[in-house]
Amino acid sequence: MESEDDVIDDSVSMEDDFYSGDLSYCYDDPNDNDNDYYSDDDNDYGLLEDDDEDDQDAMISRRPQLSYTVLKEADIKQRQEDDISKVSTVLSITRVEATILLRYFNWSVGKVHDEWFADEEGVRQSVGLLERPVVQVSNSRELTCGICFDSLLRANITSAACGHPFCFSCWRGYISSTINDGPGCLSLRCPDPSCNAAVGQDMIDKLATCEEKEKYSRYLLRSYIEDNRKTKWCPAPGCEYAVDFAVGGGNFDVSCICSHSFCWNCTEEAHRPVDCDTVAKWILKNSAESENMNWILANSKPCPKCKRPIEKNQGCMHMTCTPPCKFEFCWLCLGAWAEHGERTGGFYACNRYEAAKQEGVYDEAERRREMAKNSLEKYTHYYERWASNQLSRQKALADLNQMQTVQLEKLSDLQCTPESQLKFITEAWLQIVECRRVLKWTYAYGYYLPEHEHAKRQFFEYLQGEAESGLERLHQCAEKELNKFVTGDGPSKEFDDFRAKLAGLTSVTKNYFENLVRALENGLADVDSQAAAASGKTTSSKNTGGTSKKGGRGKGSSKSGGSGRNVDDTGN
Repeated sequence: MESEDDVIDDSVSMEDDFYSGDLSYCYDDPNDNDNDYYSDDDNDYGLLEDDDEDDQDAMISRRPQLSYTVLKEADIKQRQEDDISKVSTVLSITRVEATILLRYFNWSVGKVHDEWFADEEGVRQSVGLLERPVVQVSNSRELTCGICFDSLLRANITSAACGHPFCFSCWRGYISSTINDGPGCLSLRCPDPSCNAAVGQDMIDKLATCEEKEKYSRYLLRSYIEDNRKTKWCPAPGCEYAVDFAVGGGNFDVSCICSHSFCWNCTEEAHRPVDCDTVAKWILKNSAESENMNWILANSKPCPKCKRPIEKNQGCMHMTCTPPCKFEFCWLCLGAWAEHGERTGGFYACNRYEAAKQEGVYDEAERRREMAKNSLEKYTHYYERWASNQLSRQKALADLNQMQTVQLEKLSDLQCTPESQLKFITEAWLQIVECRRVLKWTYAYGYYLPEHEHAKRQFFEYLQGEAESGLERLHQCAEKELNKFVTGDGPSKEFDDFRAKLAGLTSVTKNYFENLVRALENGLADVDSQAAAASGKTTSSKNTGGTSKKGGRGKGSSKSGGSGRNVDDTGN
């Protein structure tokens, strides 16, 4: 069934995902035949030495083995047919009955077998699979339709397994209206209100039109994906591929062969290392009206007369509300401007406001306005950078497409190099695209990072800054430095040096982002461990009595690595 032509089986276990902490790019594994999103089989610029294979094997064994398979329509049909045949054979029932059973139990073959062998009679009753008719029809030449009550020849009357007689015309009308109503037709029952007998695809094939049969088949195919908890459609617009996902860990990133990457758990775009709850909150915040209200609260004041919000757009404190109100008032104290003048401080100050402020009259209003302003500034800071990286990623995708369709061929001719040896350029651009995606979501992570956790915030900003600096170096090299070779007149002696530089930057940037992703997925746990270690060493120094408190703390921080020192200093 799962041939190379029909099933695109990425066999992408989640350790092969872009940021899983996989060290395969650092050493050659002869048993690794996976088509990794970034396959570094041909490069020799790994960052780690491969002299400690035992540690690497131990690390790999601890990683969750998750995999997914991308399915075409033909693959879905084949899997559906196989499941129907399996149930039909094991339970010794018709394929139509097997289909009805599988639909009822959400296409779970195991569930069907368990329930059937535990209580066959109960399952038949629930699903509507009758072993014998509940209505005994006479052997007369004519029968009466249970809907239109016309007496018709027996040849013009038919029934489901229950035996209730209805004419072909009424059956066709009943089936047609149900199919046109939507996927509910897959749970079709006998038209008799008191009857629970299921109506299967055999009756559809017998009485429905070609268009209705096509609709029914389409509903049945879609139900195999939509009712099955292990499969989902790719959410990309216009994509008709489905994904079969093997659940077993926390990494839900999936890449469809249509090039769309999404989170299996929430079906939003792929968002590692940020969890689904944070993504949902961030997307809701971006689309909610709350930020509009925050802006109004932070940047405007209500007119004392009509209460409409007014933004101050000039230097002085003399405000005039818009028509038809036209009320003139002081921006600071909101009092009528007629009561102001030289004695209250002129146009650029207000003695009344200063006096009232000292008495605490405006404390609550000012506090709320200041809180709203700080909240808005924080949100704007993170949102602008989130959106900027989204735009940069889209631009990188366009540049990647341009490189693959036009520039690689041109560069191959100019440098007299086969396109297969220019793979490092494509890898660099793929790296840039994915790094932009990760960097984008780190800003959502940073927005929801608690303000009081100063050590974690400093560690997060350090990792984010290192990763972003590496990405900018890589992006500049792939974009600007490459351009001179694409626009050159012929082979360049510097091209080999450029190859080594771009390949090295790609590897280094990948390492930066792997560190960032691992740290965020672990909840920046390294900060807590560093703080605990520093605290333990401080206590030990106190107990010995031979080291001063100051010396103990210095010793504790001097043991940690570069970023750990920053964390300890902040944490202490």
